[in-house]
Parts: sequence; structure tokens; C-alpha cells
Amino acid sequence: MREVLEFDVVIVGGGPAGLSAACRLMQMGEDKRALTVCVIEKGAEIGAHALSGAVMESRALDELFPDWREKGAPLNTQVSQDETFWLKSEHSAWRVPHTFLPNGVRNQGNYLVSQGKLCRWLAEQAERLGVEIFTGFTAKELLFNETNVISGVVTGDMGLNTKGKPKPGYMPGIELRGKYTLFAEGSRGHLGKQLIEHYELARNADAQHYSLGLKELWEIDPKLHQQGLAIHNFGWPLNGQSNGGGFLYFTEDSQVAVGLVVDLDYRNAYLSPFDEFQRMKHHSTIARFLQGGRRISYGARTLTKGGYHSLPKLIFPGGLLIGCEAGLLNIAKLKGIHTAMKSGMLAAESIYIEVSGGCKGGQELVSYSENLRQSWVYDELYSARNFSAAIHKFGYCVGGIFNVIDQNVFRGKLPLMIRNNQEDHAQLMPIAQCDAIEYPKPDNILSFDKASSIYMSNVYHDADQPCHLHLSDSAIPLASNLADYGEPALRYCPAAVYNIVEEKNERRFVIEAQNCIHCKTCDIKDPAKNITWVPPEGGGGPVYSKM
Repeated sequence: MREVLEFDVVIVGGGPAGLSAACRLMQMGEDKRALTVCVIEKGAEIGAHALSGAVMESRALDELFPDWREKGAPLNTQVSQDETFWLKSEHSAWRVPHTFLPNGVRNQGNYLVSQGKLCRWLAEQAERLGVEIFTGFTAKELLFNETNVISGVVTGDMGLNTKGKPKPGYMPGIELRGKYTLFAEGSRGHLGKQLIEHYELARNADAQHYSLGLKELWEIDPKLHQQGLAIHNFGWPLNGQSNGGGFLYFTEDSQVAVGLVVDLDYRNAYLSPFDEFQRMKHHSTIARFLQGGRRISYGARTLTKGGYHSLPKLIFPGGLLIGCEAGLLNIAKLKGIHTAMKSGMLAAESIYIEVSGGCKGGQELVSYSENLRQSWVYDELYSARNFSAAIHKFGYCVGGIFNVIDQNVFRGKLPLMIRNNQEDHAQLMPIAQCDAIEYPKPDNILSFDKASSIYMSNVYHDADQPCHLHLSDSAIPLASNLADYGEPALRYCPAAVYNIVEEKNERRFVIEAQNCIHCKTCDIKDPAKNITWVPPEGGGGPVYSKM
């Protein structure tokens, strides 16, 4: 028997989208009928799993809390200088004039933020408004009623051993039931995947696309620090191996966020996003700031970048998709926090009207889709609809020129639809057709190995629990992936989760699940679609306290 808790609204995910939805729901009930709202977050604390660059537009926050400055929101560094470099080779670079850049990637007036700090602040506002927040609880299963309506979620059992048997202190999961359930799990959400398949929400959408973002936080020499400076770069080391680009964001306290975003539609099976990131830091454009500094944190996370053409249907009986779960990142701006927040606010407004009016829940909230279509979120996504596909199809040079013309001259309204409808995993080529990539050994000054990086992510899982990385067929890694692709899991995973070991002249495919930082890359890029990520025991994973 499971304990059952009843709410008006259950929100899965304590990121910007979910917390903004919670705040807006309670704001609307302050002078009318207050709703009961709960947020569940799988991280040990709010913000523990939140990872982004991040440059943030304050547009949605301005609407949600017009007095956010007085309330102490952690937007303390405004972009004062914005530079973009094309890294032509390992030793050369060209500063790109703003005239040659799409308008959306210019950042003057935006804010350099820690998404974790932002989430913790939003959670404080939500709790003051009356939201119940449960951290360290995973949403493990979907609850359907007898008419195929989502009626909530079941949290994961706590205290199971590796064989799935209860240990001392075992606690069964709890049923969290709501009139409506909002899914804000972020990129490649475990339950979101199931919902999209169950309700065929992507039936009329193009294939979804993803990138892997890798990030480190450094403390650097105060003499080299320029608070408010935002640097973006593209080209080397990827140079046609993949699309993507890097960044340096100069925040407070002599800290710099440095990272690389690698599109997961890359074709070369030898490519390792982690090693590309480590190599990038040796370019003089970046190394000149990091020399003499100290790395203090590391993390990685996928982001959903398919945009307008890949949007699934966002409504289904009893529930809604919001934020990065829905794929609302504006790739032309390289930003998604503001669109995630706004989608949560719009969802809250639609739900509040229904529930406060006496609705028992369970309907498809068409008003959410209509309100989203009439909002600036839709305008942004539509104007950026060709951005990523143009670079994928034409490359950075021609695709970049197209995007500058489309975004700057026609404001994203060129009467063209450029599509990329092949899934990311399907674009990987057999290793026999790929050029080998030799990565230099880390120097432990600017570049590091995966083991030391995992330590920097503060990751922890109880080793005595069921493995949360499921293989559909345990024979595939060695029987086909190794022969055909050199087993790419050894390279696409940024946390050394997967390995092949030899014992007594036999090879074994080993999953070191305790290393997992919940990036979801394996769930996306495995060429056989053989790996499924599911939530481990609640509270496990990284703790990005400073990221």
C-alpha cells in the first residue's frame, strides 16, 4: 500500500519552468481561491542538477516578479562587453564584427547567471507563496486513471538493493495525485519520453535534436578578470567534426564559466565531446584568462535544440509539457531560461482558470497551446525555426551567412522551411568510415581527465541500488556497437560511466552508474537506441552548488 497525497497541481521538476509555474499559480490565487501545489525535484536540493551557461534575458522574470531586484534575485552581473571569435585553427583566431553576427546572439543588457542560484531563489519565492517543495524525490512512474488521463505520478522507492529487494529502512514510493500534472524534467525527461510515445505527441513533429553542454567554473587571477564580459567562440577544435561552440562568461568574485556545446548529430564515431572541451581550453583566446587559475567545478547536461519544427504537442489529458521538456530553447539566441519560465507561467494561468472555476481536471488544456502561440515565446521560436537546420545542412560558413540575412534583415520571416528530420543517433557513421582523432593527454593545468572532473561534479549515488542505466539488449555493446562503431559510449559519455574490461581473455561491457551526472547523452546518442536512462534513487547524482 502506497501513501497518497492529493493536490490541485503536481509539478515534476524544480527548474526554472516548474518553479515559475508554481509561483504563478500561487500569485493568481492570492486574492481569489488558493490552490494546493507541490513541486518534486530529484536532486538532493533545489538547483543541485541545474546546469546552464548561462546568459539570461530577464524578460520572463520581469513579468513574474517585477520587483525581483528588491527581492534579491541573483542577477548580479549584466553583460557589459560581448565578443565572438572564430577559432580558425589551434593557434589562430579572428574576432567577428557584430555586423556579421545574427542579432539574437548579441548579449548587451542580458545577465550572466548561475542557474542553480536562480532556481534556489525561485524556490524561496514559491515557498513563501505557499508551494510545497519535496527535494530528493524522483518521479518514477506515471499515474493514469481508467479513462487514460494522467492523474499524477508515483515517486521512486527508497532503499532497494542492486537486485531490487528492500533493504533496512526501505520506503515505498508515494502517489502524488493532481487535477493537473506539469512535466518540467528538462532535456530528455524520463517521463516526458513516455508521454510523447503514449499519446503520440510527436506525430506531426520533426525529429527532436540535442546538444551536449560541458561546463567548468574557474577562479582566475583578479587582474585578468573582466566582470560582465561574455565571449563566444566557434570553429576549432570542432572544425566540421560537429556543430557547436564555446563560451567564457566573467561573473562575480573573479569567477569565469567556461564551456563547450557540441551538437549530438555529429557523425565521427571517434569524437569525444569531453576531450574536445579539454582541448579547446588550450587555445590562446581562452588560455590567456585561465592560466594561473583554479578549476572549482565541472558538469555536463544535454539541451533540447530542435526548436519550432520539432515541437511535440504540449497538451494531453490531465497534463502539460513545459520548458526544455517541451523543447522551447531559442537556438538563435542560445538561450532557454526565459522561454522556459514563460511557458511555466502560461501553463499556470491556463490551469488556474480551469481549476478555480470548479473543473475536476483531466481535460486537454487547449488554452495553454493557444496562449503559447499568441505569446512572444512562439514568435521567438518561429523566427529561429531555420537557424540550426541551416548550419547542419550548409555548414557554419554558408549556414551562418544565411542566418545573418534571415535574422538581421528579414527578422526570421524568410518564407523558407529548412528541415533536419534525421535523429541524432542515426547520423553516427561506422568507425571504418571515420578519421581517427588523437586527443592529447591532459596537462592537469588547463585540461583534465574524466576521473578528476567527475570528482569536481560532487556526484554521489548509493552503490547498493538498482542500476539506473538500462540496456534493452545486453549483447549489443560488444556484439555490434564495438565492431561497427568502436563502442561510442566510451567517448560520448562525459563522465566515464561506460567501459570495456578484459578478464581471463574475455571482454565485458561495464556500467559504472555511480559516475553518472545525469546528462542523458547515452539515452540520445547510442546508435542502437539500446540505453535508457531512468532516475536513480532520489537525491543521487551531481550537486552543482556553484554552477
